[in-house]
Amino acid sequence: MSSVLVRQLGCQDYEPVWRKMQEFTAQRNADTEDEIWLLQHEPVFTQGMNGKPEHILNKNTIPVVEIDRGGQVTYHGPGQLIVYCLIDLKRKKFGVRQMVTALEEAVISLLKDEGITAAARKDAPGVYVDKAKVSALGLRVKRGCSYHGLSLNVDMDMAPFKQINPCGYEGLEVTQLKELGVDSSFSDVEQKLLQKICEQFSIGNIHQVSGF
Repeated sequence: MSSVLVRQLGCQDYEPVWRKMQEFTAQRNADTEDEIWLLQHEPVFTQGMNGKPEHILNKNTIPVVEIDRGGQVTYHGPGQLIVYCLIDLKRKKFGVRQMVTALEEAVISLLKDEGITAAARKDAPGVYVDKAKVSALGLRVKRGCSYHGLSLNVDMDMAPFKQINPCGYEGLEVTQLKELGVDSSFSDVEQKLLQKICEQFSIGNIHQVSGF
């Protein structure tokens, strides 16, 4: 069983955290401990490397940041759990597809514990309840090491999703745990999902700290 350093980061602006992920990945070596960052973001639309501008339907006061993960546009805001996974995939002997599946399965297992049936889709990474997306996923891998990760809608203002085609899909429904009847606190959901992810990655030693 391996170890991981978990950083509790609270609510953060998007770009500084993204830059720190890039720096961490560029500077790490074969002995660097993997990290998982748990946080929320101030309102932001992020546009992936393959993103098409037409999927942003209404530009207003919410900033748009073009970033280096895969996928199309999505929204982040307070009340949405962000889990960034800075993992040495070579060391774990994980492929990218295997990691995507592991993250999806962690969310599916979390929802199953709440009595909710969820599933992944081969054509669109993430987790869905019926046809509504509850969790989005996007990764970047450099030198065999991942960054970015997943978002899980917990209890947030969903209106900004109406300003985009979420993940590039016109008319895609988006939901959140509150609407699905989950009344657990944000911190409870955070810790439960962390545990599910660590199980998927065979991580047995979890050290949690606040901040960078």
